[in-house]
Amino acid sequence: MTPLDTPRLLEAGAALAAVLLLLWGAAKLLERRGALPRPNARLGVAAACALDSRRRLLLIRCDGREGLLLTGPAGDQFLGWLPEGARP
Repeated sequence: MTPLDTPRLLEAGAALAAVLLLLWGAAKLLERRGALPRPNARLGVAAACALDSRRRLLLIRCDGREGLLLTGPAGDQFLGWLPEGARP
């Protein structure tokens, strides 16, 4: 390979970028499915539901408890904690 072999360098750079992108995508997919542990993950969104174009209802999880949060243009409102063992 000569020092000015630009097409091969571009090809190698593109291949490296593609492999790194695939690894990043696989890590994100595993993280979303819960296969990768997240250290100190005390707070998270368990589920989200769009009520209309501007409001969302979020089921949040914090330290093993679940609560409902309503978000919208007028502000966010915490609706309360769900009773323990309320899962279907």
